[in-house]
Amino acid sequence: MRDFIGYKGSFPKDCWPDKAKIAVNFVINYEEGSERNILDGDAQSEEYLSDWPLLTALKEKRSLSSESLFEYGSRAGIWRLLGLFDEYSLPLTIFTTGLSLERNEPLADKFKNSEYEIAGHGYRWINYADMPESQEREEIDKTIDSIEKLTNKKIYGWYTGRKSKHTRKIIIDLGLLYDSESYADDLPYWMQENGKKHLIIPYTLDTNDARYTTSPGWSNGEAFFQHLKMTFDCLYREGKTFPKMMTVALHARLSGKPGRCEAIRNFIEYITSKELVWICTREQIAKHWQKL
Repeated sequence: MRDFIGYKGSFPKDCWPDKAKIAVNFVINYEEGSERNILDGDAQSEEYLSDWPLLTALKEKRSLSSESLFEYGSRAGIWRLLGLFDEYSLPLTIFTTGLSLERNEPLADKFKNSEYEIAGHGYRWINYADMPESQEREEIDKTIDSIEKLTNKKIYGWYTGRKSKHTRKIIIDLGLLYDSESYADDLPYWMQENGKKHLIIPYTLDTNDARYTTSPGWSNGEAFFQHLKMTFDCLYREGKTFPKMMTVALHARLSGKPGRCEAIRNFIEYITSKELVWICTREQIAKHWQKL
C-alpha cells in the first residue's frame, strides 16, 4: 500500500544528537567485479552506470572496455575515495555486493580494520526485480554471510536498488535494522510490514554521482559540487526549524576519478566549516532513530 502523506508537514524537531541541524551520510557503492559478464554466466556485458555514456551491451561476448572501466573502480577509485575520508576521519557507509568483496581481498582487509559501516547491496550487481523469492532469499543470505566473514562486521542495513517485491520482506525476516529501498523522504520513517515495525532510511538518486552517466546529468565535478552545496544549504536552512538528512551517493568507478574526487573534497571542506552538522553512518542514524 502506498503512502502519499508521510509526516504531513509536521516534521520531528531536535531529532539528531547535540541539536544538529542536519545529518549527512556519505555512501560509497562498491560493485566492481559483480556486474554482468558472460564469464559469470550472463547473456551480455554490462553498460549500466559505466563511465562511458556511449557504451553498449554486447550479447554473448565480453566487452573488454566495460570490464576495464569497472576495474578502475576496484584498482584505483575505491582507494582514492577511502583515502579522502580517512584523511578527514569521517564516518562512511559502504554498500557492497558479496561477490565484489570476495574478489578483492585487500579491500576486505581494509574494511575489516576500519570504522566504516558495511551494508549489503546484493550478492551481484544485477537486477533482482524478477528473481523468484526463494532464490533472492538465498542470494541475500549468501551476501550477508560472505561480507560478515570477510570483514568481521555485522550487517545492519541493506540496499539492493533494483529490488524485487520480495526484498523488504526478506530483509525484515532476517532481522536487519533498516533498509534504504526508498527515495520517498528527507528523513527516516517507520512502516509496518506483515505486522512488524521496520525502519526505512531513504536513499537518493539526486545527490548521486550516477548522474555523471545520465543526460541530463553532471558534466564535471564542479556541477556535482554545486548541486551538493545547494542541497545542503537548503536542508541546513530548514534544519533551524525541522532537522533533515542528506545522503551523498558515490561510486568507486565514478567519483574515484581524480577530478571528481576533488569535488567531494570541496564539499567536505564546505560542510565541515559549518556548525551543528552530524556526519554519520546509516547504522548510526538507525540506532539513534530507534531512541526517539
